[in-house]
Amino acid sequence: MAAEIIDGKQIAGRVRIAVARDVEAFTKEFDGARPGLATILVGDDPASAVYVGGKQKACKEVGMEGSNFPLPADTAREDVVALIERLNADPQVNGILLQLPLPEHLDGVELTGMIDPGKDVDGLTPVSAGLLALGREGLRPCTPAGVMTLLEAAGAQLEGAEAVVIGRSNLFGKPMAQLLLGANATVTMCHSRTRDLAGVCRRADVLIAAVGRAKMVKADWVKPGAVVIDVGMNRTDDGLCGDVDFDAVSEVAAAITPVPGGVGPMTIAFLLRNTLQAARMARGT
Repeated sequence: MAAEIIDGKQIAGRVRIAVARDVEAFTKEFDGARPGLATILVGDDPASAVYVGGKQKACKEVGMEGSNFPLPADTAREDVVALIERLNADPQVNGILLQLPLPEHLDGVELTGMIDPGKDVDGLTPVSAGLLALGREGLRPCTPAGVMTLLEAAGAQLEGAEAVVIGRSNLFGKPMAQLLLGANATVTMCHSRTRDLAGVCRRADVLIAAVGRAKMVKADWVKPGAVVIDVGMNRTDDGLCGDVDFDAVSEVAAAITPVPGGVGPMTIAFLLRNTLQAARMARGT
């Protein structure tokens, strides 16, 4: 029997409707003030420009104040730092997002770490990572948080389940593992040096792939009845595809996300939710 398709677009739509409703309530509560998201785009990378444009458009759709700060590719580090500090100090800016990747002469980890943790809507500063690791309240990385909602929608029972995350990036793999641990799953993180990767994956009740290798996860890597989340987005001659061989794995898994239309829409939805949360945190609510 073919797997249930986890419709990220539809689920993200529900999240955005809820955020829009809550933004309206926030605006009434605080005399017309609206949550504000500032994006910083350094350089002219076409994909990054599309992503930032989509985030700004989504802001306006839910009633938030969006502002974008484009900088030339050769912008000096000191100028990026000055902009971040100015936005940190601006009470009308509740969330700051530095679009990655940056031009080679800039250190994305260093600069992201300079964002005020209370405005870190990407959840990537050392403070945000520490709060997540300790299980304390804070802003969570958007994509892993979105994946948790997809798992809930798919009816995945995480408590006591064996979850395998392929990929150990700071952006996704590590925070994903922390969120799964927080839900009482037993978590294994895999990477390029994992021995018998296919064998480890076959143990998983929940399998999450985020490595950027087209159709790497084959049907014989997947435990029958597993829930499979594909975070990959790869451009091939045949179009976009994920890290999972969707057609083959769909015959084995109980539920699976498509690419596109699975995890991707959740990222922006949770960016909006984080911006609202940051605005409420700034006002002590």
